[in-house]
Amino acid sequence: MVCALSEFTPTIVQAEAARLCPAVLLSIDDTDPLVLPPVWEAVLHVVSTVPDCWSHVNAKKGFLPKLWALLKEGGKGMAKALHPNLMPLLSKLPQQVTDQTLDFYATFFTSITQGLSSERAATSPSESAVIVTSFVECLRYCILHNTQQEDDQRKIRTMLISQQLLPLLEQALGNSLLQNGPLFLLVTEMLISWEKRAGLLVEGETNDSKDVFQELLADFWEELGLVFVRYVDNEEADPQALEGIATMLQVMHYPERVNKKHGQKKKSVRICFSKPEDNDKTGVGGGDVEKPVQTVSEPADEKALGSLQTQRFEDVVCQLAQLCLVHVNEKNSERHLVFLSLLLRSFHTPRVFNTLVDLDDRTTKESEHGDDLNWKNPAVQFLLERVMVWLTEKGRRDTQHLVEMVFSSLHCCSHQDTTRILNHVTMMNLQWRIILQIIQRACADPQTLKSCRDWLKGSVLGEQLLGLTEELCKVGSSSTASTSSHSWTLISLVLSQHHNNEPLIGEVYMEKILEKLHATLSETKSLSDSGNMEPLISFICDVASTFFSSVQDCLLLLSAEELLLSVFQLTAQDQTHTHLSDSLLDKLRDVCAAGVRSLFQHSEYEVKEGGFLHSVAVWLRNRLLTASLDIKSLQVLVLAIESLVETIVSVCREDSSYIIQFFTLLMPSQTDWTRTRQALPPQWIKTPLLSSRHRAVCKNPSVDMQTFMEPNVVPAHLCACAVLGTVARTVVDKPWEPKTTQSHLPSLNCTVSELLYALQWCKETAYSPSLLSGYHKLLSDCGLSEGLYSQVPVTSLLETLYSRSMEDGGLWSLTLENYIHTNNLTTTCLAAVRQLYSAVESWFPVSQSKLSTLQVLCPTMTIKDRETLVTLATAAIINWQEDENVYGCLVVLLCCLKANTDVEEEILQAILATMMEWRNSKEDWFLFGSDLSKATAEQLNFTVEMMRFLSWLVTHCPTVLGNSQWDFLLCSMLAWLETASENVSSLWNPWVQLFVCENTALIVKLNQFFASPSPDTLEKLPSELAAEWKDFFIEGIYNLMLPLPINITDVFPEPDDTAFPLAVLQSVGLALTYVPVQQLTQNSLPPRFIADQKTNLPESLQTLLNTLCPLLLFKARPLQITVYHLLEKVMPQLPECDGEGDNSKSDDDGDEPCLSPPASLMSILSTCEELCDNILSGVQVGEFAVVQPLSVEHSCILGYLLAWKLLLNFFRSSPSHLRAHYAQHLKRSCSLNKLLLHLFKLMPETPVYPGQGAETKETKTFFTELLSLAVDKSDSVEWELPHLACSVYYSTVQDLPAMVRLWWNSQEKRVSLAVEKFTIKYISPVLSAQEISSVHTSTQMFDSMTVKARSAAREVIATYSVDDIFIELVIQLPQNYPLGSIIVESGRRVGVAVQQWRNWMLQLSTYLTHQNGSIMEGLALWKNNVDKRFEGIEDCMICFSVIHGSNYSLPKKACRTCKKKFHSACLYKWFTSSNKSTCPLCRETFF
Repeated sequence: MVCALSEFTPTIVQAEAARLCPAVLLSIDDTDPLVLPPVWEAVLHVVSTVPDCWSHVNAKKGFLPKLWALLKEGGKGMAKALHPNLMPLLSKLPQQVTDQTLDFYATFFTSITQGLSSERAATSPSESAVIVTSFVECLRYCILHNTQQEDDQRKIRTMLISQQLLPLLEQALGNSLLQNGPLFLLVTEMLISWEKRAGLLVEGETNDSKDVFQELLADFWEELGLVFVRYVDNEEADPQALEGIATMLQVMHYPERVNKKHGQKKKSVRICFSKPEDNDKTGVGGGDVEKPVQTVSEPADEKALGSLQTQRFEDVVCQLAQLCLVHVNEKNSERHLVFLSLLLRSFHTPRVFNTLVDLDDRTTKESEHGDDLNWKNPAVQFLLERVMVWLTEKGRRDTQHLVEMVFSSLHCCSHQDTTRILNHVTMMNLQWRIILQIIQRACADPQTLKSCRDWLKGSVLGEQLLGLTEELCKVGSSSTASTSSHSWTLISLVLSQHHNNEPLIGEVYMEKILEKLHATLSETKSLSDSGNMEPLISFICDVASTFFSSVQDCLLLLSAEELLLSVFQLTAQDQTHTHLSDSLLDKLRDVCAAGVRSLFQHSEYEVKEGGFLHSVAVWLRNRLLTASLDIKSLQVLVLAIESLVETIVSVCREDSSYIIQFFTLLMPSQTDWTRTRQALPPQWIKTPLLSSRHRAVCKNPSVDMQTFMEPNVVPAHLCACAVLGTVARTVVDKPWEPKTTQSHLPSLNCTVSELLYALQWCKETAYSPSLLSGYHKLLSDCGLSEGLYSQVPVTSLLETLYSRSMEDGGLWSLTLENYIHTNNLTTTCLAAVRQLYSAVESWFPVSQSKLSTLQVLCPTMTIKDRETLVTLATAAIINWQEDENVYGCLVVLLCCLKANTDVEEEILQAILATMMEWRNSKEDWFLFGSDLSKATAEQLNFTVEMMRFLSWLVTHCPTVLGNSQWDFLLCSMLAWLETASENVSSLWNPWVQLFVCENTALIVKLNQFFASPSPDTLEKLPSELAAEWKDFFIEGIYNLMLPLPINITDVFPEPDDTAFPLAVLQSVGLALTYVPVQQLTQNSLPPRFIADQKTNLPESLQTLLNTLCPLLLFKARPLQITVYHLLEKVMPQLPECDGEGDNSKSDDDGDEPCLSPPASLMSILSTCEELCDNILSGVQVGEFAVVQPLSVEHSCILGYLLAWKLLLNFFRSSPSHLRAHYAQHLKRSCSLNKLLLHLFKLMPETPVYPGQGAETKETKTFFTELLSLAVDKSDSVEWELPHLACSVYYSTVQDLPAMVRLWWNSQEKRVSLAVEKFTIKYISPVLSAQEISSVHTSTQMFDSMTVKARSAAREVIATYSVDDIFIELVIQLPQNYPLGSIIVESGRRVGVAVQQWRNWMLQLSTYLTHQNGSIMEGLALWKNNVDKRFEGIEDCMICFSVIHGSNYSLPKKACRTCKKKFHSACLYKWFTSSNKSTCPLCRETFF
C-alpha cells in the first residue's frame, strides 16, 4: 500500500512523511518471509520519493544499526529477498547518512562479509551466492563513484580492495562453497570492466579515470600476487587453498566456462554502470616467443571471450609456476606438483613453459637428443626433461595430474610432434596404468582424439599392447592383482573404445589381441586344473564383455567369433572339468549372451564354415557322439545350448534362418543315429520280454547283459536326443513361430522319433540306474518328457515309427505302441493306423521285426484281416515240415487270439494235434530235461509260445481238450517245471526267466480252472481229470515248486544284482499261493533245525518255519509276500501243537505261566525290532516316517509288519487259555510295546485311502478297507507300508486289547494323548461297530445266558438265569475303546445277595479289562466262572473270582490252617507286595 501511495499519490506521502518514514525505515529488521519483500520495496520507494525522509528518522541510531545487524546475520535466511535491494539503497543514501564515508563503507562491507559466516549462508549455496553477488555489485558501485584523484577517494578505493575484496578472495581459497559460487566470476567481470576503463581492451579509448583504473589493477594484482605467493611459497601449503588459487585463475582465464554454469537471471536494478562493453578477446600475449599452431586445443565454444588481458595476470601465473617448480625440485613437494598441473591445464602457453625451462641449456639439450623431437619447443623440453622424469619415478602412485601435464604440453605441439612424442613416451617402459591414463585422456574429447589418432593406430602402441596381452595371458603370471587389473582395463579399453565406428587402435593389432585371448581360453579348456587361471579368465571375461557390448559389428571379425566360441565352450562344460567358480561361470554366461546378441542382431551375418554358429554345431555334435558325459555334464551342456538358442531367437527376425542352419548342422547323420542306438545297453529287453509286451531275441545272452557297464556315463544317443530336443523345443515355443514347424525345422520328424525312442528306452529300464532317473528329470525340466510329438503331424510321425519298426523291430516297436497308446490313436486316428500296412499278406514271410510290429498293430486290425492272418498262420503250422519258421506263425496266431479273434475248435484241435506230433518227432523243441544255459533265445521263445498257447486253451477253450490232450498238457507242464527246478543257476538269463514265468502262469491258470470249473465245463471234462489233478499233479507241482524260492535265493543272494530273477520269484510266488495246506504241513523240504530251539511242532512244520521265516527279511517284495501267504495258511495249525500250554511249572511256582509263540517267528521279530529301531530312531511318535518304496528300509519294515501279522493270526487262532500264556511271553519280552511305538511312526497322520477327495464321515480309510497283499501288486506299493501298519494296529487292538490298554496307560502324556486322539478318530468307531456286529451275528450259544446288542448305544446286555436267580448286566463300550476300560453297569437282579452281585460285576469288569479277546469271549469266561461258583467251587479270597482273570486257572493253593484255596498267581502277588509269607485270611504262615 505504501508503494502504491508513493507511486500514485506522492502528495499524500509528503504530507504524512513524519509518520510514514519512521514506520517504514525502522521496520527493516522484520524478517517475516511474507513481510520482508514488501517492506524493502516500500523502503526504496520512500527514500526515492520523500526527499526529506531522513529528517524524520535518525539514521545513525535507528536505521543503520538495524541494517548492520541484519547484514551480519546474512539476512536471517532471507538474503534472496534482502540483498538485491542493497545497491539501490546505497545509491539513494544522502551524504548526511554516509557521513564519514570511509567508515560507513568499511562497516557496510564488513557486515556483508560477516553475513557469509552465518549459519544459513554457510549451508545454503543459493543464500551465499546472493550475498556474494550483492557484495561485488556494491563494491563495483562504490569504486565507480570514487574514481577521483582526491586523497579521500583513493583511501576508499584502497580500503575496498585491500580490506574488503582481497580478504574475501582469501577467505574463498579455503571455502569450497565460495569457490563453487559466483565470486570468482563476478570479480573477473569486474576486473574486465576495469581493464576496459583503463584502456587495455580498446585502443585509443579516452577516459578521464583511465589512470585510476590502471592504478587499481596494479594494486589488485600486486596484492593478490602477494596473497598467492604467501600460500604457494610454503612447504606445508594447504592443498585446498592451492586448488582454490588454481580455480580462481582458471575462472579469470576462461570466465565463459563458468558463465554457462552459473548463467541465471539477475534481478534488474535501477542503476547502469556504463555503456555496453565490448567482450571481444584478442588472446593472452606470448612474449617474444612465437606461438606454434595449436592442434590440441580447447573446444571452440570455450574460447575465453572477454577474459583478462593485463600482463600482470600472466606474470602472476608464471611466478606461481616458478615457485611450484622450485618446491618440487628442492622439496619434492607432491602438492605443488598437483598445483602446477592445474595451472598448466589452464595456462598452457609458450611463455609459461619458457619460465619453466632453463633457456641457457637448450642448445646442449638439442645436441644431446638429436633432431627426432622438436627440442626448440619449450613445452616439449619441459615434457621430456621434467614430466617424464616425474612419471618414471619409482613408488609414484598418483600420476593423473602428470598425465594432464603431458597433454598440457602437447597443446603447444604440432600434429606430427604429438605423434612422435607419444611414441617416445610409449617406448619408455612406463607402468601400464600410466599408458591407460594417457589413452583415457586422449579419448576425453574429439579434438584431442583427433590429434592422437596416428599414435593410437600406430605400430608402436599396437606392438606394446600385443606384448602386454601375451604377458597377461601367460598361465601363472606373477603380476600383482592391481597391475593385472590396470593392464586388463587397458586391453578392454583399446578393444571396446570406438570413434566413428572405427577401432581405437589398428585393426590388425585388435585381431591379434583377440586371437591371443581366444588361444588362452582354449588352453584353459584342456587343463586338468585351472584354479590358478581363474583371475586370468575373469579378466578376459571383463575384456570380452566390454568388447562385445560396446563395439558395433565387432563379431564380424573371425578372431572375435573364435573368442566367443571359447567362451561358449567354457560355459558348456561341467565345473568338475573346468574347475571354475560359480561366480566366474555366471560371468562367462553373461559374456556369451552379450556376444551372441551382438553377433546375430545384424542381418549381414552368415553361417559359414569356421564361423561361430558352425563351429558350435560341429563341436557339439562331436562332443555328443564321442565324449563320455555324465549327467551333470549333460545338464550343463543342455542349459548352455538352451541359453544360446533363446538368445539367438530373441534377437533374430521372424524370417531368420540361423536356427534352421544350426539345427541342421547339429543333426547327426543316419549312420551316427544307427551307431548310437546300437550302442545302447541291452538291459531294456528284460522288462518288456517278461511282461509279454515284446518278443525279443538275443544272439549271445550273457550274465553282464543286464549290467550298465558305465554307470556314470550317459549313452551318446540319449545325449544327442536331449540336446536336439532342447533346440527344437526352444524354437517351437517362440510366440511368433507358426505351429507348422516342420518347414522351419526340416529334421524335426527324425529328432522327435529318436527322442521318443530314447524316452522308451529309459522307461523300459525303469529309470535304473539312478543315472537314467536323473536323465529323465533333465528331460522333464526341459519340457521334453512328452517327446515333442505334438509338434509333428500324426500321420508323418506314425509312418516314421512304423517304417523303423518294420525295419529294425525291437525298441522301435515298443515306441510305436507307446505313441499309439499315449495319444489314443486307436480311437482318434484308427484309419491312419490301419493304413500303415498295405495288405495282410505283406506280413509273410515273417521276420523278427515284423513280429514285433504285428504284436503292436494286431489289436487295431479289422476282424477280417485278423482272420486272414489266423488262416495263413494255421496253414503254416499244420504244414510245419514245409515251413521252417513255425515259431513266427505260432506268434502270429497267438497275437490274433489275444486280440479276441474267433477261431473254430477244429482249427485249435488241429494245432494242438500238431504240437503233440512235435512232442514225438521234435522233442528237443520242448526242452524237457534240457540244460537251459545252452539253449538259444529262439529255442526258449518257441517253447514259451507253446506254453502260452496251452494257457490260452485252458482259459478260453478247455472243452476242446480230450483225455490225451489233457495228459499232454499236464505232463508237459510238469516236465517244464522239473526242467526249471533243475536250471535255477541259469535264471540270470531273461529268456530262461521267461520260460519259468510262463510255465508258472500256466500252473496258475490250471489252479484257477480246477478250483471253480463251471458245471457245463465239468461235464465235458474227462471223468478222472479232477481226481488226477488233486491226487497226483498238485503234489508233483508243489513238491517241485516249494523249494524253488529257497534255491533261487541261495544261488542269487544279492537282490539288487541286475541278474536277480525277481520276475521268477513273483510268478512262482503267485503260483504258491494256491498250495493246499496239506502240502505245507506234509512238505518234503530238506530238514532244517536250530540248536536249543524249544518247540512242540512236528518236524515238517518246524522245518517249514525254519526255512521260510528268514525269507521274510529277504529284500524282494514278491518273496516276502509269498512267504507271508504260505505261513498264514499254517498259522491256525500251530496252537494245537502246544496242547494245554505251559505245564513245565510246578504248582509251587507262583509266577504266571508263559509260553512262547513259534520260535522261528519270534527270532525274526527280534531281528526286525533292532533294524526298525535304527531306521525309525529319528522319528517321534505321531510323526509319519516316509519310507522309500522297495528300499532296504522298506524291506525290513515290511518283513517286521508281516511277521507281526502272522503272530496276530496265530493269537487269533489260539484258544483262550493258550492266548494268555502267549500274551505273558510278549509282556515279558516287551515286543508289543516296541511294535506299538513303531506303528505310530509308520501310520500316516491322516490314514485316508488314496484317490479320494476331502475327508468326510464316509471317507474310506486304511482301517475301513481291507489290505490286499498280492504278490504281483506293484501299482500302489508306496501306500503298502502305511496300510499294512494300520492293518497291524487294528488287529493288535482287536486281538490284544488288554495289552494295548496296559501299554497306553504306561506312556507319557504326549504319547498317550496322540495315541488316544488317533484311535478315537479312526479306530474306535470301526472296532466298536465290529464288536457290536459280532454279538449280533454270533452263533455261539450259552446255556442259561442270552446276549443282545444295542448298536446305537454301543451296549451289550447279558442276561443270566439259573433256577430262581436272575442277573442282567449291561456292558458299555467307551468312546476310546479299546484304550479305555469297558464299563459294566447293573441291570435287574433277582435272588442274588448284594455282595455276591458286586463280586460278579467286578469279575466281569476284570475279565473284559484284562483278557485279550472279544466281548463274547469275556462273557463266556465270566459265565464259566459263575457256573463254577454254583457248582460249589469257592472263590479265591484274593481276587474273589473262581477263574483267574488272566491265566484262567482255578484256586488250587490251600492254606493248611484255614483250608481256604487261592490262585497261584494271586498268592505270588500277595507275597511279593506284602513282603510276608502269611495267609491273607488267617495270617498264619503259609506252607
